[in-house]
Amino acid sequence: MDVRRRPLPSSGDRLKTQKLKNTESQSLFPLYLTNALFFTLFFSVAYFLLHRWRDKIRTSIPLHVVTPAEIAAIVSLIASAVYLLGFFGVASRASLDELSDDEIILKEDSRAPGPWPISLSHEDEETVQAVLSGSVPSYSLESRLGDCRRAAAIRHEAVQRLTGRSLEGLPVAGFDYESILGQCCEMPIGFVQIPVGVAGPLLLDGEEYTVPMATTEGCLVASTNRGCKAIHVSGGASSALLRDGMTRAPVVRFPSAQRAAQLKFFLEDPLNFDSLAVVFNKSSRFARLQSIQCAIAGKNLYMRFRCSTGDAMGMNMVSKGVQNVLDFLQSDFPDMDVIGISGNFCSDKKAAAVNWIEGRGKSVVCEAVIKEDVVKKVLKTSVEALVELNMLKNLTGSAIAGALGGFNAHASNIVSAIYIATGQDPAQNVESSHCITMMEAVNDGKDLHISVTMPSVEVGTVGGGTQLASQSACLNLLGVKGANKESPGANSRLLATIIAGSVLAGELSLMSAIAAGQLVKSHMKYNRSSRDISKVAS
Repeated sequence: MDVRRRPLPSSGDRLKTQKLKNTESQSLFPLYLTNALFFTLFFSVAYFLLHRWRDKIRTSIPLHVVTPAEIAAIVSLIASAVYLLGFFGVASRASLDELSDDEIILKEDSRAPGPWPISLSHEDEETVQAVLSGSVPSYSLESRLGDCRRAAAIRHEAVQRLTGRSLEGLPVAGFDYESILGQCCEMPIGFVQIPVGVAGPLLLDGEEYTVPMATTEGCLVASTNRGCKAIHVSGGASSALLRDGMTRAPVVRFPSAQRAAQLKFFLEDPLNFDSLAVVFNKSSRFARLQSIQCAIAGKNLYMRFRCSTGDAMGMNMVSKGVQNVLDFLQSDFPDMDVIGISGNFCSDKKAAAVNWIEGRGKSVVCEAVIKEDVVKKVLKTSVEALVELNMLKNLTGSAIAGALGGFNAHASNIVSAIYIATGQDPAQNVESSHCITMMEAVNDGKDLHISVTMPSVEVGTVGGGTQLASQSACLNLLGVKGANKESPGANSRLLATIIAGSVLAGELSLMSAIAAGQLVKSHMKYNRSSRDISKVAS
C-alpha cells in the first residue's frame, strides 16, 4: 500500500499561517457584536413570553390567542435560537475541520510545550531538504557541520517532516551534544527529561548519603526515603564488599572436544596463570586478571575471564584484555577458531545463574537492625508480620515462580532509578538487581534484622554516561564523582554499597507497606495525577 506522508509545515509556513489566523481573527471581530445582539434578543423575548403566558394563565385567556407583539416575540425567539445553534454547532465543527490532525492532537495534549518551534536558518533549511532527499546521510551531520547542536536540530526537523509526526515536547536546546559524540548516543534528535528525587539521608557505615533517584514512578522515592529514616533512627546500616571483578567470556571452537579440553586444562593450570595475567594486564594500567573459569559444550570452549577494573564499570577494559590473551593463545593453539569475544557465559544484561552464584562486578551484602518501636511507629507494622511476609513472599513465592536472583520485593526499582541518575548502563539492571532479602527477629524477638545480598552490582564512576553533566552532578552528590586517585576502584565500590543500602531501605519500606495493607492506598495517593485533565486540555 502506498502511504502518503503529510509533511509538517516549515518554520516559514507556520509564520504565514499564524499571520493568516491573526488577520481572520481581526475580520471576525464584528461577529462578537452580532452574537451579543442575538443573546440579548433570545433571553429578552423568552422573558417577555414567559410573563405573557403567566398572565394569560391567571386570567384564563387561551394560550393560542396571541397578539401581534407576541407573534413578533415568538418569531424573534425562533430566529435567535436558530442563529445561536448554528453558530455554536456548525461553525464550531467547521473550525475543527480546518485544523490539521497534528494541530488537533497538540490542542488536546495537556503536556506543557517544549522549546518549539526550532528556528532554522536558510542554510539549515537547505540541509534539511538534503537529508530528506537522501543526498546527505543523517548520521554524517555532525562531521559535515562541525556543530553537534545544529546537527541535532536539523535531524529533529527532518524526522518530523519524514514521518509526518510532531516532536513537540522533545526538547533540543539545553543539552551538550558535544559530550555524547562518539561515546553515548548516535544521531540524537533531542533528550528525554526524567525527574530526579532524593531519598535520605541514608546512614551507611557511619556516613550519611543523600541518594539521587531518577524515576517516573510515584511513591518510589517517598517509600525509599521512609526506609532510610527507619534505618537512620535505628543506628544505621553496615555493608561489606565480598568481591570485585568484571567478567567477559569468549567462545572458541576446536576440531575436537579433546583439543578443547586441552586448552581448558592449560588455562586452569596455576603454573600458566602468571604468564596469561601479564598478557592480559597490558590492556590497561587498571586491569588485573583475577581468574579464568572454563566450561565445555562439545568441542566448544567458553572461558570466563574475571578482572579488576578500577573505578570503571570495565566491560571495554576486560574485552581488550581477553583479546590480548586470545591472540597470545593462537600461537600454541593454531587450530583454535574464535567464534565470538562474548559467548554469553559472562553473562551481560541477561538473568543468568552464573552471575547469581559466581557474581559479576561488585558483590555486596548490606544489613541493619531495626528497633521494635521504629517498626511500629515509622513503618506502621510489626516484626512478626514482616518476618512472615518475607518468608512467604520473597522466599517461598519467588521459589514457586521459578525466580532467578529475584528473591526480593523490588530491588530493581531502586537499582534502575540510581543507575539512570548516575549514568550507569540501565540494561545492566537485569543482573545488578539480583538480590535476596532476608528478615528475622532478633533480641528475643523484639527487633528486626534485615539484609540484602547482591552478587552482581555492575557500576562505575568513570566512562560512559557518568561524564554527562547531570549524571556527574548526581555522582558528586554521593561523593563518588570520577576516579579515586589515592585508591583506584574505591569510588565505584562505594557506589555499589550505597546502592545496596538504598535497596535495603526500599525493601524495608515496601514490605512494611504490604504487611500493613497500605500499598494500594499509598499508590492511589502518590502514583495518580490529581489534575482535572478536561480542564487542562481546555
